[in-house]
Amino acid sequence: MGFFANWKAKRADKAATATFNHLQLMWEEDVEQLKKLITVFTAASKGEDSVPNTLMQKPGEHTLWSERAIFHEAGRTPTQYVGGSTGVSIPIGGGVRFRVGAMKGTAIPGQELQMDKDEGIVMLTNERLIFTGPIKTQEWHFDKLLMLSTTPDESDYFINVSNRQKTSGVRFGPATGREFNRFLGSAAAANESGFAAVLKELHEMEKRIAIEKPMLTLPSRLSLPQ
Repeated sequence: MGFFANWKAKRADKAATATFNHLQLMWEEDVEQLKKLITVFTAASKGEDSVPNTLMQKPGEHTLWSERAIFHEAGRTPTQYVGGSTGVSIPIGGGVRFRVGAMKGTAIPGQELQMDKDEGIVMLTNERLIFTGPIKTQEWHFDKLLMLSTTPDESDYFINVSNRQKTSGVRFGPATGREFNRFLGSAAAANESGFAAVLKELHEMEKRIAIEKPMLTLPSRLSLPQ
């Protein structure tokens, strides 16, 4: 193998190794989170909470997951007034004058966007999602859920429910957000179908993930004569 061909082979091997390392890390993270899900939902199926709490829980409601997060809600920036002012000056005696002013222009409403409102604790149960902080307290019941979306890195969540007009949500760091996404999906499924159905699916995933472990195949090895 010549110098240039050897250099290309090493470069391809390096790229393949980097891709494998990334996939291996993600696979290991999925395995750990799957184990955690199975442990938590097994406990819930036995009537046990996995998160210590002081919630007023409904019969059959169990806490599954908790972490710190930022709460955000739809709001508007302040209205801006574009234009000038006019007015008249009225003498009231003793050399003192009182100025009466009037605004002349256009009021531009503030921009509507999601605004951070508080930082606190998010708690997830098989019935609802709850945020509690020093300023805000909010809960989202699964049976009122209309739509839920997240950002590509799974860190920021936007929640629409039927009993509230404003879109609100919570934001985590990316790693915590990915875990939250998996717990939220499983909790919503448990709310609809029960713990037994969720555990059955989780155990099926456990079998599949074992055979989906990434394997490193170096391009330089593939190019060798058989």
